[in-house]
Amino acid sequence: IPHEKGDETAMKQQRFRYRMLAFLTIGLLVAAGVYGVYSVSTYGSRWFANARNTRYQTAKKTVVPGDIIDRNGVVLATSDTDGNRVYQSNVKSRSAIVHLLGDNEGSVANGVESFQANYLLGFETSLSERVLALIKGETRRGDDLTLTVDSKLCTAIVQAFVDQKSSHGKAGAAVVMNYRTGELLALVSVPVFDPMNITEEVKTSTLHPFWNRATQGTLPPGSTFKIVTAASALENWPDAEQREFHCTGATQVMDQLIRDYGGAQHGGITLARAFRVSCNNTFAQTALLLGDTALRKTAEQFGFNDNFLFRDVVVENSTYPTKNRTDLEIAWSGDGQSQVSATPLHMCMVAAAVANDGVMMEPRLLSRVESPSGVVRLRYSQKVYGQAMSAETAQKLDGYMKDVVKNGTGTKAQVDGLSIAGKTGSAESSNNGQAVTHAWFVGYLDSETAPYAVCVMVEEGGSGGSVAAPIAGEIFAYLGRMGQ
Repeated sequence: IPHEKGDETAMKQQRFRYRMLAFLTIGLLVAAGVYGVYSVSTYGSRWFANARNTRYQTAKKTVVPGDIIDRNGVVLATSDTDGNRVYQSNVKSRSAIVHLLGDNEGSVANGVESFQANYLLGFETSLSERVLALIKGETRRGDDLTLTVDSKLCTAIVQAFVDQKSSHGKAGAAVVMNYRTGELLALVSVPVFDPMNITEEVKTSTLHPFWNRATQGTLPPGSTFKIVTAASALENWPDAEQREFHCTGATQVMDQLIRDYGGAQHGGITLARAFRVSCNNTFAQTALLLGDTALRKTAEQFGFNDNFLFRDVVVENSTYPTKNRTDLEIAWSGDGQSQVSATPLHMCMVAAAVANDGVMMEPRLLSRVESPSGVVRLRYSQKVYGQAMSAETAQKLDGYMKDVVKNGTGTKAQVDGLSIAGKTGSAESSNNGQAVTHAWFVGYLDSETAPYAVCVMVEEGGSGGSVAAPIAGEIFAYLGRMGQ
């Protein structure tokens, strides 16, 4: 009898193990299924447009791609009777948006033509729609896309880069975004090229015209990052606005001196005035007093170190460094240097968050997707990316940034009759061992009818106040006319 009881106990233990194994297997299958759905929804467009995707390559040869249209009804891309892709007839207009759309040869990565190929090549078409088209004897055609972008604005931005002597012939980027909704009105990278006439000169240019600097160019943001440092101080110190810093023109940190532009010495200075004159000493001291953990936390609230997986556009991740954090590196991080890096699109989002009471919106590019038979597959919807800071902090920064444009380093972005806020940046970097300075400006219009944020970056442009700010001023003037 004891032997029988032992066998029964062993069998119960075995059944228990089988049940646990079954539950574990089911749990793993459910987890795999959930992750599969998440992966398809998150990475689907990225996988689909991959050059190694044979379905994508086959569809390009057999399906007539849908049209791409801007927010004003301008047809940006269509197909002729022979199935060839055709862009706008005006060479300046089609060149201005080439990085946004992409090109037939696939020279530009992640343009609308490739990233939205699942719509353009009809892979979202239902079985009933395909059967109906087959009965009618129609050639398979993809969906039409209406974008949030304004192609005329993009053309005007490229012209502004060309017209200004200090930016003419240089590489750079500009982004315009509705800070209330996240709609992208402009996504420009220079130099541009003609997608219908890609010459050998373009292919071999040392300025790399195929590179989309608006979304892929990660560079030190320089003093535009002081928006983040100031936000961190305001969020962490109740007396931040009353504190007085001391600027001698050179702050000793370890074995180096952190200097202000032109050797300026500001003496006793508040955070607000330091922001207006872009005092490197004050913001280096602020970073050291905050400490690396607090400053990094604020930066990450603004999206630094996140894996950007936006629905409509592919954006390189921005970085706030996490290794080799000496006092010198922390001090320089407060000034947007060290290993801090960001894309123009992300820095536009940073400025937009200030204008939008601390709420950062996800950038959106798709306004409407419609099938050849009139089925609307997608309508515009906005999405909050995150809360970068409190509304109170954003309101204080709004005052700081308006002061920069009225009385500080950003006066060349002023436009009569418009309320503009901004921050300049002159970011030090290197190119093939040579010291270079990239010019930045980020800002926005304080307007109910034209709620737009702007970022301008000119590679090796020098001073943000004298090079990037005037281009931003041209953009603000255009946007102001739009809002009338």
